[in-house]
Amino acid sequence: MPSPAFAHETHPAHAPAALSAEESAFLKENDAAMTKMMNDMAAKPSGDVDRDFVAMMIPHHQGAIDMAVIQLRYGKNEQLRRIAQEIIVDQMQEIAAMKLAIGQPATDTTPVPTQPQPGPATTDHHHSGMQMHMPAKQ
Repeated sequence: MPSPAFAHETHPAHAPAALSAEESAFLKENDAAMTKMMNDMAAKPSGDVDRDFVAMMIPHHQGAIDMAVIQLRYGKNEQLRRIAQEIIVDQMQEIAAMKLAIGQPATDTTPVPTQPQPGPATTDHHHSGMQMHMPAKQ
């Protein structure tokens, strides 16, 4: 399995000398999301291929969600923002389906803020018009 540093090999070695504060924040958050995803994907084998698959795929899907949320926080391109919204919904549904397939409850998710938060007690109730709750599976 590649290390988290592997993801950085695709970035150009000669990045712009002066990044904006917004670009720096984007890169910092994205790097944290990638590192978390790679660490969480390193699941210890359980002896059950299906459970091992789910144990690795859920962090992979969550990483996609986290990166899509970061895109919504900082991205300006409306087409990419719509794609990021679709990624969030699709990946949440797939996580729920995988959990159900191995007999785990598909827990409801809470909305994630798509705008930088000014303080720890502040919540953002505007999510670019997206509904982030998964419908209950029957």
